[in-house]
Amino acid sequence: MNINFEKEDKQLTVEFTEEIDHCVAEKLRRKVDDEITRYMPRKTIFDFSRVTFMDSAGIGMLIGRYKMMKLIGGSLEIANVSQTVRKILEMSGINKIVSF
Repeated sequence: MNINFEKEDKQLTVEFTEEIDHCVAEKLRRKVDDEITRYMPRKTIFDFSRVTFMDSAGIGMLIGRYKMMKLIGGSLEIANVSQTVRKILEMSGINKIVSF
């Protein structure tokens, strides 16, 4: 599993580099939580440009990070979403709380 973090001006960009499924969602959650806790960004952007698949565990991971950002007074955005992943996000209804 590879995940890239970029920090700039109280903004944290997280680039996921593989599919987000049950096997990797928990590991991603821990790494992202550690970076959010350490950096305390005002905005976190998840870059999905290299994500081709996501299941319900990925949706749960996103909702948890959305709640975490709200607790610290920040916001969460999702960028560069493929059509396949966009359909999953829209079916879950997460587009009502997170912009992408």
